Amino acid sequence: MASTVIYRHFNAPSRGFTRFSHELIRHPRLSSDAVRLLTWQLSLPQGARESLSRTAERARIGSCAFGRAKRQLKEEGFVHERRVQVSGGRWMTQQLVSSTPLTADQATKLLAREPVASSQVTPSPRNPVVGAPAADEPVSPSTGGHPKKDREVETSHLPPEAVEESPRLEEARALVGALPLLSSALCHIPRGMRDELARFAARWLDAGHTSADVHQHILRGLPGAGTPLHRPGGLVRYLLRDVPLRELPPPRVPGSRLSARLEGARECAGDHTQPMLFRPIGDETHCAACT
Repeated sequence: MASTVIYRHFNAPSRGFTRFSHELIRHPRLSSDAVRLLTWQLSLPQGARESLSRTAERARIGSCAFGRAKRQLKEEGFVHERRVQVSGGRWMTQQLVSSTPLTADQATKLLAREPVASSQVTPSPRNPVVGAPAADEPVSPSTGGHPKKDREVETSHLPPEAVEESPRLEEARALVGALPLLSSALCHIPRGMRDELARFAARWLDAGHTSADVHQHILRGLPGAGTPLHRPGGLVRYLLRDVPLRELPPPRVPGSRLSARLEGARECAGDHTQPMLFRPIGDETHCAACT
């Protein structure tokens, strides 16, 4: 039997390196994209304000893979984020990236130390740096994208491709009309904004998302309990501005067949923890155990 022997040649760099724990690199529940996204972020200079989405773009991580990686990092406590409302009614997203898992309370305390103008904190073995951005330093567009005013009639916030009438517009209007039922925070959306929000929602429906997908996305974007929401229409517009790709199941190859061993088998319509295949004698839909 052939065997494999591996040899390693490693030269430790003298500069331009970052120290990571083995537990982070070998984390059993983080994908390679999640580890790459996290290590890239932690390797940035102290005080860098590069957003996670920008890092994913530079690392050539696709939108779907980025969504999965970010979700894994949030579930494991390496990434925390929250939306806060700043002066002028604008909304900003604060992102916290940590080299060690943090609880929600620990992340909230770290974010509370940061000035609201800061869009990202990257902790290191040293104490986090606290300070306002330089006067000539631009703020990341991803954190200042919320419009300054809620205009009831103006629809200039819509992208060019949204100007064309969507065949799903009536469904989108019903989707927007149901927003007050989701949360009391959405009860005071200006009536004049509903058509604009419906056109944003229609872009999500045209991309394959369902009304439930849109509602869940909006609910996830609402501020936490106890945080006042002064401009609900502006927040919904901010949340619906970018339409993510919807992951679809891989199409079934025409003419694909079961293996010869499973030929003629049928999946039982009964209640099973996992799909149960059986060979029917006639046209029965349940296996012997269910009948």
